[in-house]
Amino acid sequence: MSGDILFLCHRIPFPPDRGDKIRSFHLLKRLAELAPVHVGCFADDDRDMGFAAEMAALTASQCVLRRDRSKLVAGLTGLAKRQSLLVALFDHPALHRWVAQTLAQKPIRAVVAYSAQMAHFVPTLPAGVRFLMDFVDFDSAKYAAYGAEAAGPMAWINRREGRVLLDFERQVAARADISAFVSEAEAALFRHASGLGPDRVVAIENGVALDTFDPAAAFDPVDHGTGPLLVFTGQMDYRPNVEAVDSFARQTLPAIRSLHPNARFAIVGRNPTPQVQALGQLPGAVVTGAVPDVRGWLAAADVVVAPLRIARGVQNKVLEAMAMARPVVASPQAAEGIDARDEAHLLVAANPAEEAAKIVALLADPARAAALGRAARARMEQRYRWSATLAGLPAMLFPEAAAKAAAA
Repeated sequence: MSGDILFLCHRIPFPPDRGDKIRSFHLLKRLAELAPVHVGCFADDDRDMGFAAEMAALTASQCVLRRDRSKLVAGLTGLAKRQSLLVALFDHPALHRWVAQTLAQKPIRAVVAYSAQMAHFVPTLPAGVRFLMDFVDFDSAKYAAYGAEAAGPMAWINRREGRVLLDFERQVAARADISAFVSEAEAALFRHASGLGPDRVVAIENGVALDTFDPAAAFDPVDHGTGPLLVFTGQMDYRPNVEAVDSFARQTLPAIRSLHPNARFAIVGRNPTPQVQALGQLPGAVVTGAVPDVRGWLAAADVVVAPLRIARGVQNKVLEAMAMARPVVASPQAAEGIDARDEAHLLVAANPAEEAAKIVALLADPARAAALGRAARARMEQRYRWSATLAGLPAMLFPEAAAKAAAA
């Protein structure tokens, strides 16, 4: 391919140990196969800063900055500037300077911005430099949904964010060569909202690392005791995850335990909020916090659950559980972006009563649960290898070179 790539991320794309990092890490790996990559990104904490040296093996140059702007300052700045609060939260003059310097000194021929809050770091680009905006999710729609379901000051803030962020997303998409979303459903929603066609707004689906998330892979087992084990995995300071486990622990789990008194629900993921930690006091609920390897918990699960009520795009937690050949019970929102059929590859349950009924039925029929898990794994192998989901990336960034390679 001709020229270098500038890749901008709101969180350091290394290692692939949480949802947004999984996608950005595999994007970085694929980009590095195409051309030298210069990465500008933020780190949330000292742990993230510590990964910069390891990531350097994949990059031609990099700028990793500690994100130090408080939500209060970002909020006041965003309100004063009539700016999206999400965009205001991710701002740093040093990254603007590094981007300008990199564009001036390196032979950049393509820019990839990952998530809406990184788009404002992309200046007007010279002719011949491609701009791929990977929105991932249709974020403004998420904030609009938060605002519509509640009342009070936070509801007003979320409604405002939905409106202002949508305007920003439209402006960014108008100057990007291609805007990408994690699923065709998300892409279609944005095409309708922006007026852009399928030549400008596309889906780049998430994949799953099938060699890693494989029930036959080597990983430490989890000693989970006796009785049915239900597992949820995810970043536990992320609002949709918090709301999902709270609903499941308080409404669905008691119904299951009325028939299976020794059933337990493991909430597996780092940074559990106080609301999540409190769930550990409920009968049968276990809050693990961060674990060295989520695969042990997935392998131990009788059923993996994904009861998200607000979800955008493709849920990595569902792909990983299916790749591990586990039976999954997911909400319609969590299953929406995944190319899998209800009752064939996973089970879809719309509310706590349906969740409890379908989980109890699986616990009563281990053969069906095992068959559902095998079908889930086969579906992941058919559709969700990263090499397949990112196959179109070269043509998006370097269309002329890709066309010549295809004609050769």
